[in-house]
Amino acid sequence: MSTTPSLSPRRELWLLMTLAGIQFTNILDFMIMMPLGPQFTQLFGISDAQFGLLVSAYTLAGGLSGLMASSYIDKFGRKRLMLVLYSLFGLSTLACGLSEGYAQLMAARVAAGIFGGVLSSLAQTIVADVVPFERRGRAMSVLMTSFSVSTVAGVPLGLFAAAHLGWHAPFIAIAALCLVLTVFAAVTLPLLDGHLAAGASVSAWSRIRQTLGNHNHQRAFVLSGLLMFAGFTVIPYITIYMQTNVGLRPDQIPYIYLSGGIATLLSARWVGRWTDSKGKFEMFRIMAIAVMVPMVGITLIPAAPLGVAIAVSTVFFICMSGRMIPGMALLASAADPALRGTFMSLNSAVQSAAMGLAAIVGGLLIGRDAQGLVHNYWMAALVGALASGLSVVVASRVQMHRGPAQSA
Repeated sequence: MSTTPSLSPRRELWLLMTLAGIQFTNILDFMIMMPLGPQFTQLFGISDAQFGLLVSAYTLAGGLSGLMASSYIDKFGRKRLMLVLYSLFGLSTLACGLSEGYAQLMAARVAAGIFGGVLSSLAQTIVADVVPFERRGRAMSVLMTSFSVSTVAGVPLGLFAAAHLGWHAPFIAIAALCLVLTVFAAVTLPLLDGHLAAGASVSAWSRIRQTLGNHNHQRAFVLSGLLMFAGFTVIPYITIYMQTNVGLRPDQIPYIYLSGGIATLLSARWVGRWTDSKGKFEMFRIMAIAVMVPMVGITLIPAAPLGVAIAVSTVFFICMSGRMIPGMALLASAADPALRGTFMSLNSAVQSAAMGLAAIVGGLLIGRDAQGLVHNYWMAALVGALASGLSVVVASRVQMHRGPAQSA
């Protein structure tokens, strides 16, 4: 078993910043779909459930891709695989921007999900390989800032571009940024191929069987699925609800994401530190329980001023982000270091499938009345809150590997 490369603090920071940049475009490509929901339902003449399927297409494709990646992820150097997959992801995002109809966009979203779903697990694998257990919470918080930055800058700018240049513009801009970051990653990422010699004599299917047969891994996969399912019964439909029921104008929606993004950008650093000092499970339990209140609250806001909507949604974003930081640190530490690459790929499949299923469930639960108002949104939130509560129970049974990081 080969150990990970020893990186200086400066190189480790560059590594994390590069991965955060890649995660930023990956997350933004997914997130920009949700605030564009009202445009797509009107432009394509589709229902909320059909829009939910459009969102789910990305995540379900990502789940299938993660499952397939588990058979090859440890057969290639991390850097080489990252560059190839990220380039294909950028081309798929460009195809989204060039789509002319619902069917074409659906196909492009499937392609983007196939490549984007693996990027997330690969980034988390690299972090778990390189960063020691004691600093892993803070390292994951750096990756999570990509979510915050995408909501602070990416989503508002994307909505601005969509409003003035058409819905195609955000996807084309993301594809252009992918090209820049691909060049940057080629220069800054270390080789990261020490795991190849260690796994050369072990077949991919043998690694998959070992990973799936590990009882601790099984509990971690259940936790991972609940972690993602809890949020995505609600998240894809926030913009639709804010415009129809709360009464916000389309030009006010970016302030929801801007405020939430700034707040999570500030809170992520502290949550990361508390995760390492208080303990990964302890911090996860606090945040997973706390998120239940704003999760239900955001679905019950009546017609209200912008300030009220911002206050409730910002608390929701803070708790969601705060839950993910210790949750992902816990999952990365749950993997057997010898099987980490395979575990994270399978974990990506579980997460993507859970997000896709959650979006479908949420779309089936909510509906429209004669006035076009969304109803039963609170039911989707209750399902998500139940999943968040169950995730705490499962997390209490997951064991973490506290030894030094090793290449998988």
